[in-house]
Amino acid sequence: MNTLLNQLKKRRLELGLKQNDMMLRIGISRQQYQRLESKGNPRLDTLELVAKGLKCELVLIPQEKLMAVKAALEDDDFSIPTKTNENTKRHEENSLANDPWKNLLGDDN
Repeated sequence: MNTLLNQLKKRRLELGLKQNDMMLRIGISRQQYQRLESKGNPRLDTLELVAKGLKCELVLIPQEKLMAVKAALEDDDFSIPTKTNENTKRHEENSLANDPWKNLLGDDN
């Protein structure tokens, strides 16, 4: 468990967050979060909440795949490709969700 707690602290610091910031992100007081990070044994639902607040996912990794996952995570060249399709960009620009007033009065501005 200590390794997991170290990972939580490391991730929080990577994001430039203080323990007090977790109150705003997940509704846990600084004292509660401090206790969790130092010696905690969080319930699964609390751990899921903390992971979400740290922009992480909890994943069970089969032991036989662990080395491959660690290697992929440590690889600096590893990146998830992003879709930069022109049609997707145009769709987002024209989306009513982005601008519900667009073309309401028949103008393009």
